[in-house]
Amino acid sequence: MRILHTADWHFGKTLEGRDRAPEQWQFIEELAAICDDEAVDLVLMAGDVYQTVNPSAEAEEMFYHALHRLAAGGRRGVVIIAGNHDHADRIRAPRWLADSLGIALVGLPKDDIRPTEARDGGVWRPFGGVSVLEIAVPSCAHRARIAAVPYPSESRLGEVLSESLEEGEMRRSYSERLASWYADLARHFRPDTVNLLVSHVYVAGGIESDSEIQIQVGGAYAVDPSAFPASAQYVALGHLHRPQEMKGPDGVPIRYAGSPLAYSFSEAGQQKSVTLVEAEPGQRARWREIPLAAGRPLVRWRASSLDEVRAWLEEGRDEGAWIDLEVRVEAEMALRDIQELREARPHLVHIRPILPVREGFEDWDAQKSRSISPDVLFRRFFEEKVGVPPDDALVQLFLELVQDVDRDAGGPGANAEAGEEVGA
Repeated sequence: MRILHTADWHFGKTLEGRDRAPEQWQFIEELAAICDDEAVDLVLMAGDVYQTVNPSAEAEEMFYHALHRLAAGGRRGVVIIAGNHDHADRIRAPRWLADSLGIALVGLPKDDIRPTEARDGGVWRPFGGVSVLEIAVPSCAHRARIAAVPYPSESRLGEVLSESLEEGEMRRSYSERLASWYADLARHFRPDTVNLLVSHVYVAGGIESDSEIQIQVGGAYAVDPSAFPASAQYVALGHLHRPQEMKGPDGVPIRYAGSPLAYSFSEAGQQKSVTLVEAEPGQRARWREIPLAAGRPLVRWRASSLDEVRAWLEEGRDEGAWIDLEVRVEAEMALRDIQELREARPHLVHIRPILPVREGFEDWDAQKSRSISPDVLFRRFFEEKVGVPPDDALVQLFLELVQDVDRDAGGPGANAEAGEEVGA
């Protein structure tokens, strides 16, 4: 059985307000072409279809178009689970239509997945239960048994996983609960089926980037690699955006497919990919990465002068990329210089002038940050991390906390007036 593992599409996500929709549409077509070229029998999408729980109409259209292209008229199996960015009910809402095409949409960790009737020449589900399903695909003689576990937070599980608030105890309790649960699901695996587990979790030791929202501050929701069942032939994960593999019990491959596009400059230089898995009953799965070409790369420019930046623009350096520019200057940049750069390269996302440090002065970036009011900084940070602006009540709570901290420290913040936002 040939299985394509993908994750973390984040449809609707922007880059500092820059529209990424054309790149996301391009990715869908590339993904469908890979499935056709590689004769893929089954697609596993390991969560975070959307960037927010309330996606735009265009983001939803992308999702439905992706389902249409990947299912190939009901001849290819598709299993999609919800991630921490997704609203569970929104992911599974179209299941009444999806079932007829052999598409399994799983929103909550304890969803009861229904079996479906046999279809000549089409995908169907001979068996289904809570968080587990079997898929029969006409292009493959083997069937797949899949443990499908969407983002398993305490609230989505409907369980209190630890009586303690101590981080180490919370993490141990969480990992033990998932290990027990995964083991229960693995009892449905059979020696004559391809046995797979797909989930959206953070595995301890995984490499993160700035574009991911941590599941819980401090890593209390981290799962130990030993929590996964040794009887799984392949563990397909979502949440971390860098493609990476970990070894589970008895060498079972545990893999993050990564995001299809670079979603923050901390991912600059990463080769995005999907994972093609080949598996047959009773044998450990083999996998390989398939690089993706969709999407603009993200690059960082560090220039010693404006003249150097202009020379790079003239030579067409990184013509198709989103650019984070840091440039050393002797004096603050004039507005006309900034406009000139943006007109020459509209995909310049950040332009950060770096002034020489002079005796008695802090560096330019620190001065600029201090001149922006705390509420503006908080709104920017929250929207970048969560994907939606904070409401006024949350901003007010943040400001009250800042004042409390300043008062406790004897600082001036409680009485300082908010400054005006400045800068390019």
